[in-house]
Amino acid sequence: MARIDRIAQAVLAAAAATMMALVFLIIFVNSVRRYTTGESIPWGEEAPVYLAIYGVMFGTGLAYLQDRHIRFTVLTDLVTERLRGRLFAAMDLATAATGAMLLWSGIAFAARRPDRTASGLIGSARDLAEATGLPALEWLGRMGTWQAAIAVGGAILVVAALIRFALRLREV
Repeated sequence: MARIDRIAQAVLAAAAATMMALVFLIIFVNSVRRYTTGESIPWGEEAPVYLAIYGVMFGTGLAYLQDRHIRFTVLTDLVTERLRGRLFAAMDLATAATGAMLLWSGIAFAARRPDRTASGLIGSARDLAEATGLPALEWLGRMGTWQAAIAVGGAILVVAALIRFALRLREV
């Protein structure tokens, strides 16, 4: 289980870092372009917002796996170490359940709007699809793609909480 934990942490760290690097790069390039040519990249304002949401979702799973998330410890600081471990294990299961609800609601949310276009992205997505001959790339300009981040975050939270639960059972 420790190996799975390390692999999951590495994947989530790489994914979160990639999203944040893309956010920085897009904003930087867009700013330089705006001040040198007076024009912005058409998708340069909207894409970083959506990429940041995915980055937060990856980072949330990473923080949970590292047990470095925000936690209120008023109660757990007053109990024995053994009971504390059991409380944390119970919270892992509650977090997995919360992640499952987030996954379910994220799927429902994205499914209601799969064809709604993201105004700042749809033109570039269509151009990209046309230029590459891959019509499937047009999904980059649809809101469902970006709203699916909620479902992705829920799935990540479920997996992270269950891994953490399995590791915590060994400690208790």
